[in-house]
Amino acid sequence: MTVSSETPLIVRHLGLQDYSTVFDAMKAFNEKRNAETADEIWLLEHHPVFTQGQAGKEEYILLPGDIPVVKSDRGGHVTYHGPGQITAYVLVDLKRLKIGVRDLVTLIEQALVQTLAHWHISAAPRRDAPGVYVGNGDKIASLGLRIRKGCSYHGLNFNVSMDLSPWQRINPCGLGVAMTQLADLVDEPPTIEQVMGKLADSLSAGLGYNAYRSGDSDALLHELT
Repeated sequence: MTVSSETPLIVRHLGLQDYSTVFDAMKAFNEKRNAETADEIWLLEHHPVFTQGQAGKEEYILLPGDIPVVKSDRGGHVTYHGPGQITAYVLVDLKRLKIGVRDLVTLIEQALVQTLAHWHISAAPRRDAPGVYVGNGDKIASLGLRIRKGCSYHGLNFNVSMDLSPWQRINPCGLGVAMTQLADLVDEPPTIEQVMGKLADSLSAGLGYNAYRSGDSDALLHELT
């Protein structure tokens, strides 16, 4: 699958952001887009927050403490976002790409597997629980999407170099799995910017784009919220 160069992929680096601000911006982007709107990937980190997906049960939030809990319209259960974790929001037109939801989930998971392989980390998805897991079964990345008008928003969380202790305050995905991060699996951890770059390359290729261009990020959230 190769996408016409007339519809370029745009990748935006948004820095450290409040979850609710970006959540509102994603919904606004999805509502405003049309058949000519370019697909986008937003790469960022969030201030600490627990998000409760559509399948998330209250009992999965064990001890939130001072970390806010936000209900989200994405698929999935309960997850944690925080600094040192890459969040990638995948805003694509599935009809134009001629893919289904399962295809999108698979290519996101494979992009994560390929990114980890760059640092010689063996990882794989699980059929019974979306996300990516390293060899000992610990989870390193989570997925959650929403499809509206044939287009996706939300995306993935990828633990790179973060404080993992907040994960102990929830039951992520309702499975009781242990969480890990890239920094604990390599001798010389890369910067989060290096990992973002490799992930953007893998996602772009998986979506069928030969290249992507950087988008102006400064005004984006102001325009959409």
